[in-house]
Amino acid sequence: MSNPLRWRRPGRPPAHDKPEPDPFAPLVPQELVDAPGPWLLMLEARAPWEYAAMLAAAPWLSKLPAGDGHPVIVFPGLGASDITTAPLRNFLQERGYTPYPWKQGFNFGPRHGVLDRCREQLHQVSGRHHERVSLIGWSLGGLYARELAKEQPDHARCVITLGTPFSGHPRATNAWRFYEMVSGQSTHDPALMEQIRGTPACPTTSIYSKSDGVVAWQCSINPAAPHAENIEVHASHIGMGMNPLALYAIADRLHQDPQAWRPFDIKGARKWFFKVTHHSPMQASHLF
Repeated sequence: MSNPLRWRRPGRPPAHDKPEPDPFAPLVPQELVDAPGPWLLMLEARAPWEYAAMLAAAPWLSKLPAGDGHPVIVFPGLGASDITTAPLRNFLQERGYTPYPWKQGFNFGPRHGVLDRCREQLHQVSGRHHERVSLIGWSLGGLYARELAKEQPDHARCVITLGTPFSGHPRATNAWRFYEMVSGQSTHDPALMEQIRGTPACPTTSIYSKSDGVVAWQCSINPAAPHAENIEVHASHIGMGMNPLALYAIADRLHQDPQAWRPFDIKGARKWFFKVTHHSPMQASHLF
């Protein structure tokens, strides 16, 4: 299989003979992005209001195009479980899709056996439905979705991530210390960061927010590619999976035919609620 998931398990030596990276080495320009400040972090408290907004917007969301029944696996964020993705999965089921939880309890990083079970689930769900599976990942869960799609392109229909830090340095988040503590892995791994930046071959959408209080929004931008896009919504990190605007964008993207995929259209009234970014601001600053 090409481009395998290469998160190293705790206690295992690197699978190559290269020396360990110097944790105090200077970062390259693309990685010089600060984590969200205390004000944005405080704004994460608005997540319950986003849940209330989702309930209030139910009549509007119910008018979105019905799905075709294809399977969707939803991966939770760091320190979260399937309980947090239940509103999103319920929404997908109501829209006519077949959502699956990841069924691995709390997401404490790619510890021993986690990635193997993700691979097995993707194989099983794809085989059960005899078609490709859409992969949705919230925060850290988005890294699982992206890497699985790279490793198993024959089983991945599309990838949608919510506030996922796949570009820039992992320490441009307010969760890196917690990640290192619960996963037993270092966030400073240049080779791994380079792997994660790669874009899956299937249609790939990154939904992000400039008011994200956990992940610097610049770390959630796909580079320019015919099958990749970035959709900006007004949302918190914690509430993104139940934010009405994010749900609208998810439903629109899942409704796309992968063989005739088109980028998200922000014409008309959409331009008041959504924005799109066509390239990484970190890459642009590095070029000039």
